[in-house]
Order: sequence, then structure tokens, then C-alpha cells
Amino acid sequence: MEKRAGAAEPLLLPELSGGHGRGGASVSSAVFNLSTSIIGAGIMSIPAAMRVLGVVPALVLIAAIALLSDVSVEFMLRYTGWASAPPSYAVVMGDAFGRAGAATLNVFVAFTTAGTLVVYLIIIGDVMSGSAGAGEEHAGVLGELFGSRWWTGREFVILVTVVVVLLPLVLLRRVDSLRFTSAVSILLAAVFMLITMGIAVYTILSGTAKMPRMFPDFSRLSSPFELFTAVPVVVLAFTFHFNVHPIRAELSKTSDITSAVRISLVLCSVIYAAVGFFGFLLFGDDTMPDLLANFDSSSGSGVPQALNDAARLSYALHLMLVFPLLYYSLRVNVDELLFPGRRPLATDTRRFVALTAALMAAIYVLAIAIPSIWTLFQYTGSTFAVCISLIFPGAMVLRDVHGIAKRKDKAMAATMIILAVITSSIAIASNIMSSIGGDAEGVRAVDCC
Repeated sequence: MEKRAGAAEPLLLPELSGGHGRGGASVSSAVFNLSTSIIGAGIMSIPAAMRVLGVVPALVLIAAIALLSDVSVEFMLRYTGWASAPPSYAVVMGDAFGRAGAATLNVFVAFTTAGTLVVYLIIIGDVMSGSAGAGEEHAGVLGELFGSRWWTGREFVILVTVVVVLLPLVLLRRVDSLRFTSAVSILLAAVFMLITMGIAVYTILSGTAKMPRMFPDFSRLSSPFELFTAVPVVVLAFTFHFNVHPIRAELSKTSDITSAVRISLVLCSVIYAAVGFFGFLLFGDDTMPDLLANFDSSSGSGVPQALNDAARLSYALHLMLVFPLLYYSLRVNVDELLFPGRRPLATDTRRFVALTAALMAAIYVLAIAIPSIWTLFQYTGSTFAVCISLIFPGAMVLRDVHGIAKRKDKAMAATMIILAVITSSIAIASNIMSSIGGDAEGVRAVDCC
């Protein structure tokens, strides 16, 4: 029997079974929240993935990963509702593999989301205050406008962003409360895409465009295996599975989540493909793993710096609005690890506020202490994200504790796991060899956090 709740019930309390959700959220709000969960900083590395693969293989890879993401979410939802606890990704994993499975999922999601949120703050700091690395300095928007001041420094800018913008958003207790900010974030991603397209068209008309390669240039790669480093980039860019259940729980009809997921995947694939193509067209083989670094005063694109700044600012604002959705997943998974069996987090105000403050403080400190964490997280896409988005859903089907999987489902699950393991292993090995040899031409998995 379905457990009833009022429309004001707090965040992340899904119903026990399919049917009608608790919050009365619409499909459109679910699409906005899902799309916001998908399009994070990962879009910044899609052009670099095209630089490694070429346009045609990169577009095929984006479409393939989007399709596999749809299949893996369908697998995950198929096993939702069998456990006695309110459904979540961790509960579904626990139903299949016991407490160890749930705890493993909690750890993987916590590491993935925490690392991604730190990267978000670092990127926001880079956009506003500038960055330095690999012997090159990239000016921030505030530095370009006002010069070096104490209030244009990374520490102060990120602190103001955390306290003034992010903290009020992460203190909201319902995912559906973010539907408007999610809609704005998608709009900002579209603005970034349009600005990138506009700059690219300008360079075509002025004759300075760098026509992108359709296929890989093996002469630029230290090994053909470097092509596989682009796979985790795209996988991590489509890793949103931990937000599916909380968004599903607030739909007026939970079965609508399937349509919402598919619409979101198509929308995000189009945005990824457009930004990837036009970003690669704009900067060619000079495309950096973090595309925003190409849009500083030294970009050489020949367009007004105000347009470059608009591109950077639109995406920095987008990341600020994406931040709360990922933060919800981080907070819930850490709570499940630290306080198993307690009443739902959103109903315990003291625990909710304390955990929120502690995690926000930790993320801020890490973002300041580690000004560039690309190297630290270069294997994230090949490990945690691949497991969350492909391997764990496939493993549920192979485990099939409720005997509902068909032979074709198990064949698909096995194929998905094998492909994920092989490509991730090759990507990790290639990254290690590139690091040892000092050749960083390939795109590393961190670049899509």
C-alpha cells in the first residue's frame, strides 16, 4: 500500500511504489532538474574530446553514451519499489547486494559529487579571479575589469559565492523547489552554446576559423589508446543517476520519469554536440581541456572581449545553479553513511543544518586549498562515474534478485559492463603512461567532472 504524505513533505522522501508521487511536480520541471543534473562542467571538456577523437567519432560517442544512460536508468527503475524502504539508488543497490552494496554506492556517489562540487567552485574562481597553470596565466573577469584587489581574489570571491548564492539554495528542502533555478540554468547553458556558435560564425566570416577534423589525427597522439581517454569524459558528463529517484518522487505521476529522462538526454546531447563542434571549430587543436580557459583576453578569437566574458559568466552562473542539485545527493549519501537507520534527513532540522554547514565548509576549504584538481580527479570518470552510470545498473540486472530480467536484458547488461570495464581500463592505463611520459595530449577523465 502506498504511503501517503502531504505536498509540503520535505526533500528526498520517495513513495514506496510506482503510481502517484508526493509533490505534484510536472514533467517539465523534472526535465529541467534532470537536464541541470546532466549538464555541469562536463560540457567544458566535450570540445577537447572532439579534439582527440575528431567530430564524427565524438558525435557517435555522445549518442551512444546517451543511449546507454537511458538503458541503465531503465534498469535501475525496474528494480525500484521492491524494497520496504523509500526508493533511492542506494536502497535499490542494497536490495540487490545487501548493506555492502548500498554503502558502496553511497561512497561512490559521495566521492563523485564532492569532487564535482569542488571543481565547480574552482571553475567559478577561475572565471571571476583568474587561474594559473602549466606556465600560463588566464585572467579572470574581475581582474580584467578592476585589476588585482583583495576583493577580486579567489578566496573572497568563492566565499561570497558560497554564502550569498549557494547556501540559500542548498537549504531548500525539496528538489522541485529548484525547478525555476534549473530552468534558468538550462537557459544559461543555451546562452553559452549560442555565444560559442556566434563567435564561431564570426571567425568563419572573418576567415580565422580553424576547421575541425572529422576524424582522429594519430600523428598528434602518443598512442592510439589515447582515443579511449575520451570515453570517460562523456560518461561522466552523462552521470546523473543519483538524482533520478528524488526527482521521480516529486512527480505527480512517477511513471512520467521515463519520458522526462529521455527528453533530458536528447536535449543535453544536442547541447553537448553543438558546444563541442563550435568550440572545436573556434579553437581547433588549441582547444583546452577546460574550454572556459580559451575565453580569456588572450584567446585570439578576434571578437570583443565583452563577448568572451559573457560566455564565461553565463557558464559560471550555470554552475552556481547546478550546484544545489548535486549537493542534495552528496548530503543524503553522506548522511546515509554516517547516520544509518535515522529518520529522514529533511525531517531532522538540526542534523540537516549541521551536515549542510559542515559539507559546505569542507568544499570551500578544498576549493581554496587545491587551486587546480584536474590531476587529482583525472581517474574519476574511469572509476566512480563509470560504476554509477553503467556498471552498477548492469550488475543489478545480472543479479536479478526478483527474477524479472529477460535474457536480452542480461545480455545487454553484460555487454554494458564489459564495454565499461575495457574502455575504462585502457583509459586509466593511457593516463598513467601519459603522466609518466609527460605527454598530456590526451583528454583526461577529470576534465568532465
